[in-house]
Amino acid sequence: MTEQQPVAVLGGGSFGTAIANLLAANGQRVLQWMRDPEQAEAMRTQRENPRYLKGIKLLPGVEPVTDLPATLAACELIFVAVPSSALRKVLQPVAVSLVGKLLVSTTKGIEADGFRLMSQILADVAPQARIGVLSGPNLAREIAEHALTASVIASEDDELCQRVQSALHGRTFRVYASRDSFGVELGGALKNVYAIIAGMAAAMGMGENTKSMLITRALAEMTRFAVKLGANPMTFLGLAGVGDLIVTCSSPKSRNYQVGYALGEGLSLEDAVARLGEVAEGVNTLKVLKNKAEELQVYMPLVAGLHAILFEGRTLEQVIQALMRGEPKTDVDFISPSGF
Repeated sequence: MTEQQPVAVLGGGSFGTAIANLLAANGQRVLQWMRDPEQAEAMRTQRENPRYLKGIKLLPGVEPVTDLPATLAACELIFVAVPSSALRKVLQPVAVSLVGKLLVSTTKGIEADGFRLMSQILADVAPQARIGVLSGPNLAREIAEHALTASVIASEDDELCQRVQSALHGRTFRVYASRDSFGVELGGALKNVYAIIAGMAAAMGMGENTKSMLITRALAEMTRFAVKLGANPMTFLGLAGVGDLIVTCSSPKSRNYQVGYALGEGLSLEDAVARLGEVAEGVNTLKVLKNKAEELQVYMPLVAGLHAILFEGRTLEQVIQALMRGEPKTDVDFISPSGF
């Protein structure tokens, strides 16, 4: 089913552009809003996003626009793909236009002030909106190149989930539904931190056993943390948990992995981020996560270790030695050793 009215995508980055093209491929008319008029003009004339998704043709149904109030007025279904740091200040001035709208957050980050997830910021700004979260192993360029991809739409609003599924489902993109939006969103935000560690390990030539250990222990750590906050541990066995963690920790296309790789090659954090040229949410998430883990007294040795490397002057070797000397725990926290 195609929406009768256009669908909005807020954000001119790689993921927003990939989602806009997906919607257009399914016959939707898409208004893709961005703040920068020069970027919008370049996308209109060149029919591609030269800054963030070079070489991918924009489908005819995608219309790059810069008038946010007009875009919101024209659309009921709105995908939000602006960076976490900008989300509140972009939407706050137009909050009155969001009443009753279906807002789908695709941004994987956490606001430092009060440990707010993106959907919680949307709820703060637009308490009368209907809110969902889209997350999963979804590298923007692969979506745009039609690699087979699956994602999760999470909301307790079943109709919203169905609308998003019908809008995005296509030959190469499947959308599964979940009611645990908190767990789905936490999975998307937390895995970015571990991707930095995985990138560092890859740059330093660590073996496949090591990478596997890192990914598996990362999953244990992020699940432990999310459950403490009220998420369902089973969510982390799905696409938004282990699925997203695997792709982000093993793909050189992942922005957070690239930052970690540059760090592993000896670059400073500033230079690593500058080389990337766009937002790596994991760096911001790391600081917030370390503070929250300490406050909740959740054991997160990988998070503490990465924080020590990036902000406390420790080396990866020192941190790995400390991890290997740590007290062995049970393998999976939510199963007793007897198997029940």
